[in-house]
Amino acid sequence: MNNFLYLHLKELKNYFDFPELELRVLLNKASTIDKEIFFSNFNIEQIDFQIFKESFDRRVKKEPISKIFNSKEFWKYDFYVNKFVLDPRPETELIIEKVLNYFPNKNKKLKILDLCTGSGCLAISLAKEYLNAKVTATDISSKALKVAQINSKKIHCNNIEFIQCDLLDKISKYDIVVSNPPYLSRFDYKNVSDEIKLFEPKIALFAKNNGYEFYNRLASLLPNIISKKSMIFIEIGHSQAKKCIEIFESSKLKCLELFRDYQNLDRGIILNKT
Repeated sequence: MNNFLYLHLKELKNYFDFPELELRVLLNKASTIDKEIFFSNFNIEQIDFQIFKESFDRRVKKEPISKIFNSKEFWKYDFYVNKFVLDPRPETELIIEKVLNYFPNKNKKLKILDLCTGSGCLAISLAKEYLNAKVTATDISSKALKVAQINSKKIHCNNIEFIQCDLLDKISKYDIVVSNPPYLSRFDYKNVSDEIKLFEPKIALFAKNNGYEFYNRLASLLPNIISKKSMIFIEIGHSQAKKCIEIFESSKLKCLELFRDYQNLDRGIILNKT
């Protein structure tokens, strides 16, 4: 094996379970050619060494690839991300799929609300699917909203209003409400990986009341902003389904569906008014 590859693989083995994959990703991110780089045909002249060295040094400190290169794929798009927003997760795409299942008419003039929008991945993906919709996206973090606005321009999305506020600034009626709120308890947050703890915003992860803070707040808010025909799609932690359903049912919100992620773990609930 090429000595350059050997030395870098040896160092990566100290930090990662799959050092070969880590190295291949970093090499391809630093590539100066269009073709994918493999170890079998590796040529050091085909990489930008400065980019590679900087990204390698950051990666061994556990910084995620997405944060190093400010890029994370979600749904059909490449989103800009930084330390002020959570990386969009594949399981959150299930919310998009569920909305499309319940609202198959993409030409309908819908009012859509995304609470705790972060990078804007849900709001923007839905706005691109429902081009006649009026989408509102809120977040308490001004820095997160700046990222969402960058993504909106990058993905050429013109039907979203971004609002900085704590959940919602004024009462209005919506046809669709989506949210991926903070839901990690103090214990959960303490035990997340260094990649998450060191490089993703705590404000977007941790919730008081053993992780249920925002579900309680949403249960109080949602009945005031939906009609009988409205639908609510909310991401939850894998062990929170029973308690979340109880919280929402206490506010006369009925759970229509509990859906699971790709690991067969509870990941979201779909609600409407009883």
